[in-house]
Amino acid sequence: MWRPKTTMGRPKGPRVRLIAGQWRGRLLAFPAEPGLRPTPDRVRETLFNWLDPWLAGARCLDLFAGSGALGFEALSRGAAAATLVDCNPAVVAALRENRERLGAEALIVASGAQDYLAAQGPAGFDIVFLDPPYASRLLSDALTTILAQRILKAAGLIYIESAVADRFELPAGLRWHRRGQAGLVAFGVAALAPEDCP
Repeated sequence: MWRPKTTMGRPKGPRVRLIAGQWRGRLLAFPAEPGLRPTPDRVRETLFNWLDPWLAGARCLDLFAGSGALGFEALSRGAAAATLVDCNPAVVAALRENRERLGAEALIVASGAQDYLAAQGPAGFDIVFLDPPYASRLLSDALTTILAQRILKAAGLIYIESAVADRFELPAGLRWHRRGQAGLVAFGVAALAPEDCP
């Protein structure tokens, strides 16, 4: 009996391209949801150049996963594990489709950021990606909980992205490792301040 092929074809809808690693050039599809804007290619390229010495074998958390570009890029470049968290059902469905399309071993979690963080134990991640909707308290709230729960390893790093207009400032307990700006996007990598390392 004839059955249609089940192989997944070219992704449809808005797309973002992975830059390097085993899935270089592969496309990730994502739904056109309000506030969902993948980190620009230029920013991702700079970010992953910065992170290159830490990526091999790293356990990563992409907290406001959206398109999944940060979490899947980390896996493409040699991270050992990536957990992608989002609360939007359409986004979560697209993340699972992209995981299947790539054959990636990523954990996709349907959850709000704060609920997810509150359930985590200490020193669980080497790298955390934070790219929430701009002009919201989500970034500050997430960092407060990450520090309170101590989920970042002592030598871990947190990627932080915001709008330049937001004038974001790091909370106590973190220090900037690298910073940059591309157009209206401010971004940087932060580390635990020495006195706050476990």
